[in-house]
Amino acid sequence: MKILVLNCGSSSIKYQLFDLSKEHVVLAKGLLDRVGLSNSVLTHKPIDKESYIHTQDIKDHITGINLIIETLTNPVYGVIKNTSEIDAVGHRVVHGGEKFSGSVKITQEIIDKMEECVPLAPLHNPANLQGIYAISKILPNTPQCGVFDTAFHQTMPEHVYLYGLPYEMYEKYRVRRYGFHGTSHGYVAKKACDILKIDINKTKIITCHLGNGASIAAIKNGKSYDTSMGLTPVEGVIMGTRCGDLDLGAFLYIMEKENLDIKAANNLINKKSGVLGISGISSDMRDLENAAANGNYRAQLALKMYAYRVKKYVGAYAAAMGGVDLIIFTGGIGENDDNTREAVCEELEFMGVVLDKNANKGLRGKDAIISSSNSKVKVMTITTNEELVIALESVRILKE
Repeated sequence: MKILVLNCGSSSIKYQLFDLSKEHVVLAKGLLDRVGLSNSVLTHKPIDKESYIHTQDIKDHITGINLIIETLTNPVYGVIKNTSEIDAVGHRVVHGGEKFSGSVKITQEIIDKMEECVPLAPLHNPANLQGIYAISKILPNTPQCGVFDTAFHQTMPEHVYLYGLPYEMYEKYRVRRYGFHGTSHGYVAKKACDILKIDINKTKIITCHLGNGASIAAIKNGKSYDTSMGLTPVEGVIMGTRCGDLDLGAFLYIMEKENLDIKAANNLINKKSGVLGISGISSDMRDLENAAANGNYRAQLALKMYAYRVKKYVGAYAAAMGGVDLIIFTGGIGENDDNTREAVCEELEFMGVVLDKNANKGLRGKDAIISSSNSKVKVMTITTNEELVIALESVRILKE
């Protein structure tokens, strides 16, 4: 069964074509960047063939997805003969609100409900929907499935997901904690338990999805109990360019002093803050670590702040769940940055965490145990694969 997975952003389209009849083989993957701008670039990587790079103006998502499908079926650098080989298209959808607690087969009724969720994620959901609209026109007879970043976290109890605002704000606008990266959190938790041969339904897990966007989740007996991101992906730990947790009074004070309108204020906390804003150098941890090694104080400060915030959430979630059995690092930073992992685990011995520094050192992109044999809490790096989850969910839904 061949599944095309699309992750549509406002100006980019990521894609992977899976052949699930061959042990989850990725036939091709790629990125179309600068959608809606001039000189859009398609980088296409087919299996057992050389990569293909193509530049042209792509005015919208329909044009872009058309180009992707033409590329997948091209006789030279394509991987399928025609579109009839695509059994389904799976879409990443960022925000499902309270309407979606699981993945769904996309119908017009589902699209209508997705559109109602747009105000909750105005930067993400419209782009996700553009991919769905495009496939509806280009491949009208091909089934589509939606997999939501927020769905996994719908098991959070009410006292966890509500904010300390007047209850009417929740009743009127559904303002609450939703959380994101749910596909990744759920996937790595199950994968780690399978590796350890333990029952996820009897395990307390803290998953640290650390990348340019980052979130921590408390997973109690197989279900999301709490997570660091909230109504939007701004809340929680410090990220590449997002500020994370912030005193709202301080935010209002800055808006007044800098005379910021809503658009400028949103840009400040989403794109100019985080480790980029603290360091003044970069949102990339590799750049910060190089600068820190050369004595740059603000880079050193950004790294300390980043690790401290993650550590604080780990401690909080251990308390919230009444303990922790397993801590998982995943995402681009979590899987590849041994310095960050060590800094987070440092001084957590009081709660049973003992890092094996030799096992952790230099470890990149592997599923591995990095805690010592005498550690009461297992610590692991687990590689995430959100696209594979979307593909597998699409197959599951089609078989229902």
